[in-house]
Amino acid sequence: MTETDPQVFKWTWCLLPIIAAIIGWGTNYLAVRMLFHPRQERRILGLKFQGVFPKRQKVLAEKLGALVARELFSMQDVKKHLQGDEFISHVKATIETKVDEFLEEKLAEAIPMATMFLGSGMIDKVKQSLVENLAKAIPELGGTFVTHLEKNMDVETIVREKVENFSSDKLEEMLLSILKREFRFIEYVGAALGFAIGLTQLGVLWLL
Repeated sequence: MTETDPQVFKWTWCLLPIIAAIIGWGTNYLAVRMLFHPRQERRILGLKFQGVFPKRQKVLAEKLGALVARELFSMQDVKKHLQGDEFISHVKATIETKVDEFLEEKLAEAIPMATMFLGSGMIDKVKQSLVENLAKAIPELGGTFVTHLEKNMDVETIVREKVENFSSDKLEEMLLSILKREFRFIEYVGAALGFAIGLTQLGVLWLL
């Protein structure tokens, strides 16, 4: 053994934390990628392998559909919004604009003789009456709209079918856009834990 061998051996020991960190990062990196790959089921040495999300996409779609329908999207919330003061004011302003357009531009085209009998004061009264009566009907129309949606739109089924029909590429893109930082954090944690384990091993070796 040469004189430099002990020095080389010590440097090899010092590399343990770095090697362990690389292994820890690589293991977690591989684990994250295996959430999405392989997309199609494959057999290796008689064992079946497939990415977690592609394999469980149908179950994910069912759970997500139920979650959205029960917790995130409520027809009662929609009804409350449609019957709220802010929405009614917005619709009333829109109605007023459309009534103005009709009385000032379309009425003469539809009924040419009307402008001969209706002065500006009468037109204003007609406009005010129309707007007020139509505005009173907005909450009722909102309730009718929501009732129609409740009977004819199944939110759970819509969400489930959309998620089920996502391509593997689309599903991966969607989940990575949401969880990219979290997945990266998992990889860094693997490196940090690996480094800590390497330091522990190095300490034990120094004590021996």
